[in-house]
Amino acid sequence: MAQKGDLMTARSDIRVLDATIRDGGLVNNFMFSDDFINALYRTNVKAGVDYMEFGYKASKELFDVNKFGKWKFCDEESIREIVGDNNSDMKISVMADVGRCDYKKDIIDKKDSVIDMVRVATYVHQMPAAIEMIEDAKAKGYEVTCNIMAISNAKESDIDQALEMVGQSSADGIYIVDSYGALYPEQIRAIADKYTELGEKYGKYIGMHAHNNQQLAFANTIEALSHGVSLLDATMMSMGRGAGNCAMELLLSFLKNPKYNVFPVLRFLEDYMLPLKETGAVWGYDIPYLLTGRLNQHPSAAIDFCKDNRKDYADFYTDLLDK
Repeated sequence: MAQKGDLMTARSDIRVLDATIRDGGLVNNFMFSDDFINALYRTNVKAGVDYMEFGYKASKELFDVNKFGKWKFCDEESIREIVGDNNSDMKISVMADVGRCDYKKDIIDKKDSVIDMVRVATYVHQMPAAIEMIEDAKAKGYEVTCNIMAISNAKESDIDQALEMVGQSSADGIYIVDSYGALYPEQIRAIADKYTELGEKYGKYIGMHAHNNQQLAFANTIEALSHGVSLLDATMMSMGRGAGNCAMELLLSFLKNPKYNVFPVLRFLEDYMLPLKETGAVWGYDIPYLLTGRLNQHPSAAIDFCKDNRKDYADFYTDLLDK
């Protein structure tokens, strides 16, 4: 099922998912203008991107709708305002976090929705609840992935058990998620081999979601791809929480498949991403993210460090070592 081999040829199983709104929304509380989202949708269609993730299906009981933009919640009508009936080849995705989503009522039947894929995000200790959500979404007619987060900080035996549970579930795909940007290409190689072996056993594809804390998001993504991983996440100008993600412009430039076109992406960066940065939205590689990535820690302390405009890197590193 997983394809490996010559990087100079286009692999038919490769698909690209744009996660700019969802991961990028963690930078600005999902406060994107409709004009931005409309332009991003049109750009992804023109660029040949296979999936566009609109955001989270978060619970309005847990999160204040006045403090977040609409893409924290991804109401059906909000997505339809942008895509209509989505008369394109690109599929629409949303993410559902275990414990943060009223999935039984907020995720409606696929036949009534313009959404194509639900990605269930979970930590290893939440797997039983994740499996329930996967089975619910699958029964409603969606393509479903399981995104097991923070694997760099989990025990190997727990990951193995989680993978076996997902393998036996109705999920279509399983994601490698380097939440802390802590992994190196040689580690990704071994992890990708483990995931693809399980994927072949149970008939599931494998995806990759990388973070750029050590400037390895692109390298880790293409390393995973070279070891049979086929669904690749990227974001425009690498916009995402903290250090951000694999940059869409890098990934599309690398992929040899002529169906992908980087030119509309470059236009979007020029017309929308640069102005967004000018409004004060901050993301991307910085020294504090390197330090949390190197120590395999959640980037929250580094995010706070950057927000406070601190530059005392050595003291920050000492503080992290004490954690």
